[in-house]
Amino acid sequence: MAPSFGWWAKESHRGTPVIVKMENPNWSISEMSPEDDDDYGVDVGGSSKEEEFAGGRPRKGGRGKNAKQITWVLLLKAHRAAGCLASLASAFFGLASVVRRRVASGRTDSDATSSPPEESPVLRTRFYSFIKVFLWLSVMLLGVEVVAYFKGWHLGAPQLRGFVFPTSFGVRDLFDSVYSGWIHFRAAYVAPPLQFLADGCVILFLIQSVDRLILCLGCFWIRFKRIKPTLKTTKPIAGGSDDLESGGEDFPMVLVQIPMCNEREVYEQSIAAVCNLDWPRSSLLVQVLDDSDDPTTQALIKEEVEKWQQSGARIVYRHRVIRDGYKAGNLKSAMNCSYVKDYEFVAIFDADFQPQPDFLKRTVPHFKDNGEVGLVQARWSFVNKDENLLTRLQNINLCFHFEVEQQVNGVFINFFGFNGTAGVWRIKALEDAGGWLERTTVEDMDIAVRAHLKGWKFIFLNDVECQCELPESYEAYRKQQHRWHSGPMQLFRLCLPDIMRSKEAIMWEDNKNLSMLSPLD
Repeated sequence: MAPSFGWWAKESHRGTPVIVKMENPNWSISEMSPEDDDDYGVDVGGSSKEEEFAGGRPRKGGRGKNAKQITWVLLLKAHRAAGCLASLASAFFGLASVVRRRVASGRTDSDATSSPPEESPVLRTRFYSFIKVFLWLSVMLLGVEVVAYFKGWHLGAPQLRGFVFPTSFGVRDLFDSVYSGWIHFRAAYVAPPLQFLADGCVILFLIQSVDRLILCLGCFWIRFKRIKPTLKTTKPIAGGSDDLESGGEDFPMVLVQIPMCNEREVYEQSIAAVCNLDWPRSSLLVQVLDDSDDPTTQALIKEEVEKWQQSGARIVYRHRVIRDGYKAGNLKSAMNCSYVKDYEFVAIFDADFQPQPDFLKRTVPHFKDNGEVGLVQARWSFVNKDENLLTRLQNINLCFHFEVEQQVNGVFINFFGFNGTAGVWRIKALEDAGGWLERTTVEDMDIAVRAHLKGWKFIFLNDVECQCELPESYEAYRKQQHRWHSGPMQLFRLCLPDIMRSKEAIMWEDNKNLSMLSPLD
């Protein structure tokens, strides 16, 4: 029996004392012996409770529940529910506050350079005002639907087709009248377009699913047959140090471009990796295309270029005062230099990419004796793929893109979207396609589509990798995805007439359209 305390004996209430153990996430209650007179006193036969328990027979009713125990259980459950509701409410109001600030400021992305400079501020303000009105109207209509649900206003299809409400649905006040009008309007004007859009989404989903299935089967076939791009020439590039110093016809002139903008953290690694490429210096020229607007960053990059110039590397520094067209404008400006006409190929690496020394030796030979090839693309590898959950998920997504999408399209139809970096272009193919254009934010996909429409073929090398880094924070990842997905639909609208007029096969046109739905910069 539990010990008896003085303060406990003074209480007027007599019930079952309980011990509450607060164990997360469940609550458990351990009962003690009851305090009733029958339990503590002597029974009618004169035997005490101690004697009864000593005999091994607990009294019947000793485990009974009372109001105090039930109250404890209800209070604990209510406390747990209140904690969950408080967490949900805090998260909801935090999200609403962020949305309100973003919409009030007239933009949905914190990157100030994401919006085109020619976009009208007045038009943008009106557009977001329309979004706010639409959101408030949607919330209000949702509230009406919730009220109608709890009041039992459920109308079937026969009544909606005949616009006849049941007799139990009496229009007795203004609210009921508004709701009945909304039912009429929704059935006649809102439901048909929504159904049409839903059917369109289902069709697009089926098309995308079939495309993914075909790609996976193609990847399996490539693995099963061990299909790899083969060299047309039987004379490989020599690899001795004497050949590198002398150059020769086996080493064509290659221009390497490194576009960058305020890349203060990675410029040293990228410049060093490119300057250490295993290629004759007389046949290689590196262009550092710096669009930085920070004077300190400009000075650091220029100093790094001068250091490599003193070590014997053929490298030049270019800086634009007027940054028109962003990356596409930067590349277009560099291709207008007079000395570019002396080069046959151009390799492009973003500032966070570090190619292996043998990169050019493994990519450039695929152009030899194969005049139809305009692009050789290498795959990406990631040095920080195991940094956190976000980088691991990105690694899975991008590995599927390279291993399945790019490889299958490159093997079977010789077309895929240029990834914007880690690739070697034939300069003649770039000029034939019209050069770099600033009309979209996906200039890499734009030039790839236009080059393929001109008849140029692409080769993807899955066994040639170029190291880079994945965004490790959500904010950096969000900005990257915004750049990658903001221009494909605009490009689709611009290129669709050219695709329809192209002499290429119809099955290739479908693949081009699907490739625009999964862009990479």
